[in-house]
Amino acid sequence: MTTRTAHDPPGAAAPDLDDDPFDSRSGGGSSGDGWVPGRGLRALRAVAVAATVPYLVLKSAWLAGSHIGIPEGSVLREPGLFFTVANAVTLAMDATLVLLVLLLTQAWGMRIRAWLLTVPVFVAAGLLAPIVIAFPAQLLGGLVGGGESEAAAAREPFLDGWVYDVVYTGFGLQALALAGLFLPYARRRWGRRWQGRPAIPGGRATRPAAVLAALTGLAVTGVQGYWALGGSAGLDAAMRARYGWNTAVLCGTYGLLALAAAVGGVLLAYGARLGLRRVRGPLALAWIGAGGSLTWGAWLTLASLSVTDPAKQSTFEMYLTYAGQMITGLLVAGVLARCLTARQAE
Repeated sequence: MTTRTAHDPPGAAAPDLDDDPFDSRSGGGSSGDGWVPGRGLRALRAVAVAATVPYLVLKSAWLAGSHIGIPEGSVLREPGLFFTVANAVTLAMDATLVLLVLLLTQAWGMRIRAWLLTVPVFVAAGLLAPIVIAFPAQLLGGLVGGGESEAAAAREPFLDGWVYDVVYTGFGLQALALAGLFLPYARRRWGRRWQGRPAIPGGRATRPAAVLAALTGLAVTGVQGYWALGGSAGLDAAMRARYGWNTAVLCGTYGLLALAAAVGGVLLAYGARLGLRRVRGPLALAWIGAGGSLTWGAWLTLASLSVTDPAKQSTFEMYLTYAGQMITGLLVAGVLARCLTARQAE
């Protein structure tokens, strides 16, 4: 049995998913009425929701005045509007994941406007991607004798170690579950747009935007790669003092995401000329790279602006790198949007 989405032209059938344990239906229709998730999707939904619980509990406790997981001497124990707002915002962001997974596994989710779904998923993917990449590498470094430098270990406390382990493990599970839920949803609703060559018809500004994104992305990759390999020029004194394996992994991850965004944007804009036959790979690179570069560039900028200690304030070079991440992410996000909307109109 096959169905067509409301966005598919007549005669374009969606893949037959009757034998897919992640997807089952009773009835059909372009709006998704009658569709019910298979066992696999229900399991992923349960994992995603359960993975939000530790973070939501911690954030709620901190907003209520608890100091669980916050050691004596931590700046987080000091009263301040910034940390209160940051805790409230991040609590709301993680709670939004519950709504997203419900949307991705209910029939009514197919009727939601595309941008109302894709924008939160794009942001979530961008925020979670560096954690999925960097956290396992940091754990591995700790097991083999890497991890933080002695200066980093001796610095003033911020959070108890178990908080990072619990929260980042939850984030990793959220990322994997969200990807496992979003891909089948996107295949049902927009599967046809994943087919064919990565060409973007029309749009005079699209290809220049991809080229500019490639230039800024490569610049960010070079700077973050330099820092990942131990370079210290452009870093503030505090970062130089606490430099270790964890910092190197983070810088390397940011550099890889900028590179993925740059490559993905160029392949979307020029893939057909280069002879590429599939758009899936460039879409994935652009989606993850742009999301990670944009969201983390913005987050690092905001976090840096909140620092009041002159010794810990970010340098001009660091701010410039964060801006480069955001510019790369924004430009490639525009290329992505043009690609998807153009394919919708085909």
